[in-house]
Amino acid sequence: MPSDVGPAEAGPRPPTELLVLTGLTPGGVEQVIGLIRSTDPAVVVVHHDLREVDRGLLHRRLRDADSDTTTTLELAHGCVSCTLREDLLPTLRRLAGTVQRVVLHLDPVLEPEEVCWSLSHVLVDGQAVADVVDLRGVITTVHASGWLDDATSDETLAERGMTGLPDDERTVAQVAVGQAEFADLIVYTGSAEGWEMARTDAVLARLSPAALRLRLAELDERVLLTELPAEARRGRPDDVHAPLLRGRPPLNPDCGVRLLLFSARRPFHPERLHDAIDVLLDGVVRTRGRIWLATRPEAVLWLESAGGGLQIGYAGEWLAGQDARAWERVAPERRAMASLGWDPRFGDRAQDLVVLSHDADPDEIDVVLREALLTDAELAAGEAAWSALPDPFGWCHEDPCRDGTAEADDLTVSVEQDNRGEDD
Repeated sequence: MPSDVGPAEAGPRPPTELLVLTGLTPGGVEQVIGLIRSTDPAVVVVHHDLREVDRGLLHRRLRDADSDTTTTLELAHGCVSCTLREDLLPTLRRLAGTVQRVVLHLDPVLEPEEVCWSLSHVLVDGQAVADVVDLRGVITTVHASGWLDDATSDETLAERGMTGLPDDERTVAQVAVGQAEFADLIVYTGSAEGWEMARTDAVLARLSPAALRLRLAELDERVLLTELPAEARRGRPDDVHAPLLRGRPPLNPDCGVRLLLFSARRPFHPERLHDAIDVLLDGVVRTRGRIWLATRPEAVLWLESAGGGLQIGYAGEWLAGQDARAWERVAPERRAMASLGWDPRFGDRAQDLVVLSHDADPDEIDVVLREALLTDAELAAGEAAWSALPDPFGWCHEDPCRDGTAEADDLTVSVEQDNRGEDD
């Protein structure tokens, strides 16, 4: 029977899938790359080696089934942010739509949350990379026998020989914890004794509860992030005002690992909080959350620690004291949370911290933090008196390499201390 129906037209090509792969141990990362390439021989692997970025040099490596090429580029600035804008993002933009799958293998000093933010917000040829690819999520490799030591150390990246940038004061712990916390899939490489493995897994179950955790030998098609749970991050950074316990972490203690939820309404006394900071560093893997200082009642401050490093960043303003237009500008979830927890005196201002400890007493941490709050007498003195309190936290400048589109959270107040209790 004749028919005038021609062959079916090919539909639109699905967007290129992008997997972000990170980890401190190059050998473990390379093992995962090998498994991905054996699962999908056509995958393209992109890597930017930043070991010589302080000399203005960048080494870009592209691998696929047929080629393996490394290109050395000169950068105008020895700057990681500039590296992202000037080569990494444009490279991904060129690959988008031309291949089925790309693995972005991050240099160990790059933190996946910052990279994923750039993928969604930095424009290349008028579009963000995340608008033209399917960002599947983040894979983090964790060396079973050494990760917990890295995640609780006070060694800097420079001391480890991982960065030559003179202004990079980050610790190995900050990078190790950030990589694991932002993961959708955590892959254990290497081996560890039973107790060390149990403690590491207890930490990661609370640090990144929504992530799938697998040993290298267990990897299968899931390495392509095909079976992630609904609450997976998939490369989406959290909002500052999002719930701190995302992913429903276990709240019971395990192998000495515990979570402390610290909440209070009254402000911190800046000097006493500064003196109390060591309690968030000794025996603690991670602290994160929102705080407010008596000297800065309008400022939402984000406190974050990992191992021996801690920083406090300006993250916008509380809704208390602002007009109706401010309420309209924020997300509905934040409006709902502010309304439900509204205090007659303090509005939506509150202290909300989560402290993940492995070798510290959470009850002692709670006591020390509460002693850093204003006393009843100090509260009664009022905001005029609060403004005169000594405040040792200094404001840092904005990144001079940014293009003028920085948000409020680009301004930070930072405190760098270590477990020896040295001054910042």
